[in-house]
Amino acid sequence: MGPNYMMMVVLDLIILMVIICFSVSFGAMQPKPNCNESCGSVKVPFPFGMNPDCFLHDQFLVTCNNSSQPPQLFVQSSNIEITNISLVGQLNIQHFIARDCYGNGTGTDGNSVSILLPSFLTVNSTANKFIAIGCDTYAIAQGLFLYKSGKPHSYTTGCASICDSMEDAANDGECSGVGCCQTSIPGRAWNVTISLSSYNDYPYVEGSPSNNCSYAFVVEERAFNFSKNYLSSLQNKEKLPLVVDWVIGNGTCEIAKKNSITYACKSENSNCHDNSNGYRCFCMHGYDGNPYLEDGCLDIDECIDRKPDYRCAKDAICKNTEGNYTCTCPPDFSGDGTECSRDNPQRKIRDNLAIGVTVGAAFLILIVCGWSYTGFQRRKMLMMKKKFFQENGGLVLQQRLTGQEGSSNTNTIKIFTAEELERATNDFDKDRVIGQGGYGTVYKGYLKDNRIVAIKKSKVIDRNQIEQFINEVIVLSQINHRNVVKLLGCCLETEVPLLVYEFINNGTLSEQLHDKVKASTLSLDIRLRVAAETAGVLSYLHSAAYPPIIHRDIKSVNILLDKSYTAKVSDFGASRLVPADQTELSTLVQGTLGYLDPEYLQTNQLTEKSDVYSFGVVLAELLTGRKALCFDRPEEERNLAKYFTSSVEKGHLFDILDANIVCDERSTGQLKKVAMLAQRCLNVKGEDRPTMKDAAAELEAGSRLKHSWALTDQNSEETESLLQPLGFGYEQSERSIHIDSITSHITLPLPGGR
Repeated sequence: MGPNYMMMVVLDLIILMVIICFSVSFGAMQPKPNCNESCGSVKVPFPFGMNPDCFLHDQFLVTCNNSSQPPQLFVQSSNIEITNISLVGQLNIQHFIARDCYGNGTGTDGNSVSILLPSFLTVNSTANKFIAIGCDTYAIAQGLFLYKSGKPHSYTTGCASICDSMEDAANDGECSGVGCCQTSIPGRAWNVTISLSSYNDYPYVEGSPSNNCSYAFVVEERAFNFSKNYLSSLQNKEKLPLVVDWVIGNGTCEIAKKNSITYACKSENSNCHDNSNGYRCFCMHGYDGNPYLEDGCLDIDECIDRKPDYRCAKDAICKNTEGNYTCTCPPDFSGDGTECSRDNPQRKIRDNLAIGVTVGAAFLILIVCGWSYTGFQRRKMLMMKKKFFQENGGLVLQQRLTGQEGSSNTNTIKIFTAEELERATNDFDKDRVIGQGGYGTVYKGYLKDNRIVAIKKSKVIDRNQIEQFINEVIVLSQINHRNVVKLLGCCLETEVPLLVYEFINNGTLSEQLHDKVKASTLSLDIRLRVAAETAGVLSYLHSAAYPPIIHRDIKSVNILLDKSYTAKVSDFGASRLVPADQTELSTLVQGTLGYLDPEYLQTNQLTEKSDVYSFGVVLAELLTGRKALCFDRPEEERNLAKYFTSSVEKGHLFDILDANIVCDERSTGQLKKVAMLAQRCLNVKGEDRPTMKDAAAELEAGSRLKHSWALTDQNSEETESLLQPLGFGYEQSERSIHIDSITSHITLPLPGGR
């Protein structure tokens, strides 16, 4: 055993001792036996204590002054006197009064008061009021309170009381600004400084010398009832009652429960409740006692301790159970225990017979009426479903899907019933909403086979736009690519069509990029992989699919991420199928500002290079972490595409890159190459932009990732061209119709020969 081995043994012993000491010092201890539990008439329940090993933490130490008569209890070693401790999280304390007195226009007695509480105590804002009493008086309370986040924030409040004499003051019990004024202080205040003064040094105040004083204080509201003689009675008072709240620790219940040693709710029959700056423990319903002690919450015998919500009838038999009780009627009585009535045998027979006949007749009538009504409603519902199915293009969709059965496509979609999707979403419960926009809502659903899906429900749909909706369904049903959100099916029996997609659990690329916390987890490798996967999808749509597809709405919001940050391209409602003999299409210009191809905007000619431009904006977003369009920035920085290309041309690339990806010098070359690719994609002229196939190959070649996104294996699931001719007649003449599909808000001209 050499010296190194001995040092390791000593080090392990030291670490073990530190852990033991930490557990003892900071653990949620239980009080030792024979702890003093009162100071005079004030009970001191755990977690508070007056002796070592009798309190939970040092902050719950209280000090008893036995030399005073009666004995007085104080918070730790302060001058804050405690008159009562409540396990529901409150302390009743006594605190000083601020006063300001004048004689012949000169101040004779004046003082301000500060309520400075330990970090685990805050002034209760509902049980207390800030009061000022006097004539020609204004009082101010200022200090610090805690936001819900736990951060301190300053505040100032106050009130004014004006009168010529206290005889003019409001009636007893009223505090409305004449002789007495009141206001509230913010919740969670732990620092209150009270000061008061006079507007005119009382030169016009009449009456006894006591009228030349004013007072201000924070007081328990139920302990204060204004009276005109308060000025004289307060002359000889030093303190008034005040209610403060106390909490355990400074974290939430969820955080506290992770450490069973320090978690304070020790009773198995206790619950934890969050507070603004910590948490508290309470006994469960049906139990009472001290939740901070093991076996501290004991069952209440409701049969003896009949609380206001006691529900047994007067003649009922009450039986106590663990945490609850039961009520039963005694023999010769009928009822459910909450109501009991004495039985009369003959009358009971007559009553039962009458009740039986009445109930039987009513039941028969209800059956007949219910059967008729149910049948009517069922027929009405079936007719409505059939009507919606036809209006939503169900027959057209069935014909087109049937026409594809002989193709090589195996990615068929399912037409769901309305009942299936209502069951999956718990009748479209608002708690199932996972996304919402101006055009629709996305719900999380659970199918019978335990699959988790995303169900898109449009808020409103134009019946003239059904062909566009069918277009999206057909396009998505034909795409079988690992980086495209898979369409599982649709429902056409409802007023607005519903689309059922695979569930992607990590939100959109936009959410990840533009949230500071989430963006910090997006490394350069992840961003380049997302870019390469997105480029791979567009390359597949442009080059491998038949007929080719132009997505036309590529943006970071339409790129979803799963738990491993794999990209999933979505929203094909604006997509166009390109006839074999055309390279560009004339369309009405529609798109998303910031991502829209400027050449397409000027010429109305939609080409594959329009997707390339939009992808270039997404690539710039990935590199800079900035939004495509942001009006909060200076004018020259609002449009990301222009600002990015300008910065690259001026050699200022590294001034605009996201700090989360500028790691070291080894990534400099790679960042420059990707930035140059983005710049080429953002060329104003489409002919100067690369194809998506070239962009995807370049991203793959320059990436440090271990696996490939190349779409070279034409036999794989990801690259197989599954788009067969869809039965659309591609003539040169076109007509324009406005269509809002479930996922799109684009105006499209569609081929006229459909």
